[in-house]
Amino acid sequence: MKFTRDWLFSHLETDRPLAEILDVLPTLGLEVESVVDRAQTLAPFIIAEVISAEQHPNADKLRVCMVNIGQDAPVQVVCGAPNARAGMKGVFAPVGAYVPGIDLTLKTGEIRGELSNGMLCSEREMQLSDEHDGIIDLAADAPVGEAFAAYAGLDDPVIEIAITPNRADCLGVRGVARDLAAAGYGRLKALDTSPLQGSFESPISWELNLKPEQAHLCPLVSGRAFTGLRNGASPVWMANRLTAIGQRPISALVDITNYIMIDLGRPLHAYDIDKIEGGKLIIGPAKAGQTMTALNEKTYELDEDMLVIGDLNGPDDLAGIMGGERSGVSDATDKMFLEIAVFDQVAVAATGRKLNIHSDARFRFERGLDVTSPEWASGYVARMVLEICGGQASHVVTAGDGAKWQREIFLAVDKVERLTGMQVLPARQQAILESLGFTVRDAASGWQVSPPPWRGDIDGAADLVEEISRIFGFGHLPMTHLPRENVVAQPAVNAEQARPLRLRRALAERGLTEAVTFSFLAEKEAAIFGGGGASLKLVNPISADLSIMRPSVLPNLLSAAARNQDRGEADVALFEIGPIFLGDEPDQQRTAVAAIRHGAMAPREWHGSRRMVDLFDAKADAEVTLAVLGVRRASLQVEAGGPDYFHPGRSGRLLQGRTLLAQFGEFHPQIAAHFGLRSALVGFELYLEDVPLAKSKGPARAYLKMSPFQPVSRDFAFILAEDVAASQLLRAVKSAAGPLVSDVQLFDVYQGKNIADGQKSLAVTITLTPQKATLSEAEIDAMSDAVIAAASKNCGAVLRG
Repeated sequence: MKFTRDWLFSHLETDRPLAEILDVLPTLGLEVESVVDRAQTLAPFIIAEVISAEQHPNADKLRVCMVNIGQDAPVQVVCGAPNARAGMKGVFAPVGAYVPGIDLTLKTGEIRGELSNGMLCSEREMQLSDEHDGIIDLAADAPVGEAFAAYAGLDDPVIEIAITPNRADCLGVRGVARDLAAAGYGRLKALDTSPLQGSFESPISWELNLKPEQAHLCPLVSGRAFTGLRNGASPVWMANRLTAIGQRPISALVDITNYIMIDLGRPLHAYDIDKIEGGKLIIGPAKAGQTMTALNEKTYELDEDMLVIGDLNGPDDLAGIMGGERSGVSDATDKMFLEIAVFDQVAVAATGRKLNIHSDARFRFERGLDVTSPEWASGYVARMVLEICGGQASHVVTAGDGAKWQREIFLAVDKVERLTGMQVLPARQQAILESLGFTVRDAASGWQVSPPPWRGDIDGAADLVEEISRIFGFGHLPMTHLPRENVVAQPAVNAEQARPLRLRRALAERGLTEAVTFSFLAEKEAAIFGGGGASLKLVNPISADLSIMRPSVLPNLLSAAARNQDRGEADVALFEIGPIFLGDEPDQQRTAVAAIRHGAMAPREWHGSRRMVDLFDAKADAEVTLAVLGVRRASLQVEAGGPDYFHPGRSGRLLQGRTLLAQFGEFHPQIAAHFGLRSALVGFELYLEDVPLAKSKGPARAYLKMSPFQPVSRDFAFILAEDVAASQLLRAVKSAAGPLVSDVQLFDVYQGKNIADGQKSLAVTITLTPQKATLSEAEIDAMSDAVIAAASKNCGAVLRG
């Protein structure tokens, strides 16, 4: 939102300097983004008169000008502008001046042998416009020697503020002035919003082509016809203000509508009456397939969800967004119909988004306007039109019953103190609200407060507290130190909050890179990974490919891997910790930990040892993750199988008892093909909520006991049925080996020659670490017999001969 200092002061009577106003605006919630004072930039530029302009003796396209700058002696300037001539008045930049349009500081110099002591400037060189065909040609009565900025009205600083979405009332200069007046920085000037009685009946009427359930799309619209208009250039003061904020002056009628939009935050639209067919304007939904050409000269295809205004020839106005080219005013317009309407915020936003049209009108309509403005603004705007363009105004024609905006909110006297800690006297609270346009009436232990029609963002007592607080000043918030209940500082996070932090470090140590992806994805991919329910579809997705909440983190990681592969990085290892959604109930949102690996485990090296990833890499990642979460690896059971998106014969599950903790494996070839991934592809996923918090029993790690005795290792090779899991055998032999066992490892799996069909050979090594004495042969043999017996009993295994 841009405006100038003088524009603000046209609504605010104040003796405060601009610096103080700029300091207080952010405390009111209106952040100042920039202040541009062109008078400072253009301070060296003065008005000068060309006394003579002679042909340069050494250049056909240059002139040697003698310039009167209001001092005793004229200055010689070499100029190449075709319009440079004796007697004209222009803008002179002396030696030492910085010329912003060409990024140059002027110096005395010679041009083709002639001395030049300055410069006669064009508009582009002063960054006033793109015009550069000649130097600026001022009026004959321009005062020589005076500052050009003041003469041209460029000494009015331009202020830009950021407006939060709830403060649509401050999208007009008057709304900003109202806030400043409420804060004690001046008095809000009166605005003449009295009705203007017309002198004739309007030749144009309204027709609301809306069903009862669509009445909210246009609750109120007013219009007024004008005849005998002179649509010339707008007044200098109006053109200067519009130019200062980046609006190009076009004609008086167009400039008035733009000016009112910035001045009062109230978009208008002007129609040329001679271009309206049928004597009426029709407001209603468009028909599928209809088209219209807007004022930006682009043609748009419409559908039934778009609200339009048109005549018997069809639509020619996207309601609340942009008018049409066919019925717009032109320099020749002498009869105009002016529309002031209120349109539904959601409908305007939806249409603008569909058609990808961004306009100042849409920006204001979709944030909410004063719903009574079609009534009070009509007289104010009509007086401005008649004053600038002359002519006559008709009686007002309206349609619609208006929006229901009146509401009352109870505010307790002590509510401000309870919510903010600030002590604000009751009389001061009431005065602040009334200065902002609220109606306040006494009630038991408080007030009944009615927000004004331009504050649609006020819903409850907390909003009223915010209004009082920001005007009273957040600088009055009391400084209260938090109590210190413990001498020693307590951890900043609890055990549950610390788990993701530890997981990120552990997975990064395994060579995985953390990814942060959207919590939604394409509907097709959601269905592949067990999601896609109607309750999880987004009402207003940011993209068609991001239309539903994700049931798993894995598809997002696979998409990221595919993007990396397409850019030449095929060996990818990614992980993410984030939310997934199994349904729309609160307990159906889970926190998932997932990782994928694609390609090789290590880059290519000269000795050629480059292994592709496999499901055991994913299993190891899952086991490390569970270990960080406090799950002992020895307590885990592994079983084959997994969800459909994993390879049916190369996937598995990690369980603790009957509780499923994690799933891992190689991805199904169809999944890899869907994402366009061409190399080995594995991954795992688990839910944090499925892994209980570790119960704290003493220190995190057991005391390390080093044995002084030599450990003993024995190898065993067993033959057993091929459907018996290796983990089952490892548990059996570890249990039988007794308390001295320090390690059990599987080191060989064999099927083939000398092994019967349906069987396999598993070789394990068992390490015993004695604590009190070196083990004897008899003790080692006893252990071996126990291991062989346990393998036979629990797994049907026999010792391989």
